[in-house]
Amino acid sequence: MNQKGKILVVDDDRLVLATLTHGLSQAGFEVIDADNGDDAILLAREHRPELALLDIRMEGKSGFDVAAYLREYLQTPFMFLSAFADEGTIKQVKELGALTYLVKPLDIQQIVPAVEAAFANRPKAQAAAHAALAASASSTDSAVQASAANPAGATVATPASAPLREASKAPAATPSAPAATAPATSADPLTATVAIAIGLVMHRHSLTRRQALDKLSLQARQENLSVAAVCERLINAQEVLAGLGSL
Repeated sequence: MNQKGKILVVDDDRLVLATLTHGLSQAGFEVIDADNGDDAILLAREHRPELALLDIRMEGKSGFDVAAYLREYLQTPFMFLSAFADEGTIKQVKELGALTYLVKPLDIQQIVPAVEAAFANRPKAQAAAHAALAASASSTDSAVQASAANPAGATVATPASAPLREASKAPAATPSAPAATAPATSADPLTATVAIAIGLVMHRHSLTRRQALDKLSLQARQENLSVAAVCERLINAQEVLAGLGSL
């Protein structure tokens, strides 16, 4: 029974594809294979692999096209396997954020360790992303509490790395008057960037809150950004689409 994880393998060379599929299956992975980019995207949407191993140059959609889709819509990490190692190819591999780039010809004994290393590193990266998000949330809670205790001229920190927005100013309390405590609902819900983004991902992909957060964390790691920054960008894109209406 496959226990190591689910991997999508894409190569237009049927012999190479069969070799990779067999070798990775024998190594304990659940393998989904495709010999073209269009089928690869459809299978990725249906099966949600944890990793993709992609050939680059194929008829129709290239491995770069598939990688861009996996990164943008499914937040699936990917590796490239190709016979080409020119400067332009390497540059595009780096820009897309591939985990690694393997140059053909390679036998399965060389590919399996690279795949296993990619799976082994994923939990550590996700744990780090979750810790960073928890720290961000804790900082936000403290800022909101401080704003409630001192509403005059206070600012409310957002979960995103965006400029702070000024809260509405209230007259300063006189020394003899008791300090007013703002109710829990005083924080602007429109500044809850991470929570809003999690909701969008939950709705778009029919996921639980934890699964949605995992996807956002993985995307942030791949782009070397904070989770909050990725969430802010997602919300901005959704608002642009909403503004377009029915075209």
